[in-house]
Formats: sequence, structure tokens, C-alpha cells
Amino acid sequence: MKASAELGGNLQSVLVDLIELHLQGKQAHWSVVGHNFRDLHLQLDEIIDDARIFSDELAERMRALDALPDGRTETVARDTHLPKFPAGEVDTAETVVMITERLDATVKNIRKVHDAVDEEDPTSADVLHGFIEKLEQYAWMVSAENRLPRKAAAKSPTRPSGRSVTDLTD
Repeated sequence: MKASAELGGNLQSVLVDLIELHLQGKQAHWSVVGHNFRDLHLQLDEIIDDARIFSDELAERMRALDALPDGRTETVARDTHLPKFPAGEVDTAETVVMITERLDATVKNIRKVHDAVDEEDPTSADVLHGFIEKLEQYAWMVSAENRLPRKAAAKSPTRPSGRSVTDLTD
């Protein structure tokens, strides 16, 4: 199978975001400071490793479809959907927010192109499914660092209020 220009463009769009996610993840890894530093530092390594693996897998899928991946610095900087990562040290809580935003932006773009990819090449869509699953899991895990537990909803009474079981049997 040979990819159409649309399929190649859609896969390229995802590729640049995965490359940028890897680069920004590494920058965050080097810049993060503060409470729970070590855990976040190590978790960023997991995200970075998978983003690199995903970008390579996607680029090789593109080549199998006779599309030419472009991972050059200028292409990634120009075409990514991810916001820029700030210079300097970044607090762990702020890093959690920024990495979650970048994971979400990457997934949003994958979902945006997914249906068109699936229509032309279900195999490539399956590859994208795997990326979505793992990146959404990372977004949940990273964002949980800043969350507080939800308050349990008040349980509704199982019996009418003001009456006891004995009142109902009389």
C-alpha cells in the first residue's frame, strides 16, 4: 500500500507531536525541582522513552507506506501542536500541569486525525490506538500528583427517613 498525501500528512502531524513530547519531556526531566522530585523525574523518563519509541514506530510505519517522515528540528518546531516549554527550573506541581497539558495535546491531535487515518489504513489507526491508550494513562498518572481525593457523595438513605424497620412492619 502507498499512503495518500492526506494519510502521510496526518501521520506526519502526529510524528512531530511525539518528537516534541519527547524533547519537552526531557527538558522537564532536567529542569524539575521541588517536592516529590525523584518520583516525577523517574516518571518523566518513562514518558520520554515511550514517546521516542512511538515516534520511531510511527516513522517506520510511514516508510512502510512509502511516506517520508520529517523529524528535522525546524519541522518539529514549526508544526507541533504542543505549547512551548519554559526555560529555567520548574516546580514539580507546575511540571505536572505542563506535562499533562502536553500529553493531552498530543492525544487530541491523534484523535483529530484518527478517523481519516482509519478510513485509508486501519493498520496505522491501530498503531495510533496504542499511542492513545498509553498517553492517556500517563496523563492520568501524572495529573494525579496534583489532585486531592474527591469527596465521597452522601449516600441516600435506603429507608424512608424518620421511620425504622419496625415502623414499616406494624
